[in-house]
Amino acid sequence: MKIKSQKDFFAGLMFLVIGLAFAWGAARYSFGSSVQPGPGYIPFGLGLLLAVLGVLILFNALSIERDGGDRIGKIAWRPLIAIVAAVAVFGLALPRLGLVLTLPVVVLLSTLAGAETRLRDALMKVLVLTAGGWIVFVWALRLAVPVWPVI
Repeated sequence: MKIKSQKDFFAGLMFLVIGLAFAWGAARYSFGSSVQPGPGYIPFGLGLLLAVLGVLILFNALSIERDGGDRIGKIAWRPLIAIVAAVAVFGLALPRLGLVLTLPVVVLLSTLAGAETRLRDALMKVLVLTAGGWIVFVWALRLAVPVWPVI
């Protein structure tokens, strides 16, 4: 079998593996029912949907010919490291710093992924996303997340 698009093949493979990993991890939690879903209900469904999307992309990569074969280019290390670091910082900082201090740090860190981001734009993103995060998660959904630093 010939890979006709390397980009699609590896993207589909990545989606398939990550989707199956999430579905497998979510299978350890209670599913509940459709009326009252448990903590594993939505992650399991989303994991399966991501895996199905991966299979479709893999099929596309193996069946549709592209001019030049869509080779994989260089890995964009800067955005990859910035986004992974932002997710890690969010997970580590939220319980200690609270939502109002963690979100600005994470947003500023994630803006390092782009090469053309200006400080003014980054600060506007910080204001909008921090306010939006507080409105959605604390005020509207009433999630039990720490809002301010825990001492």
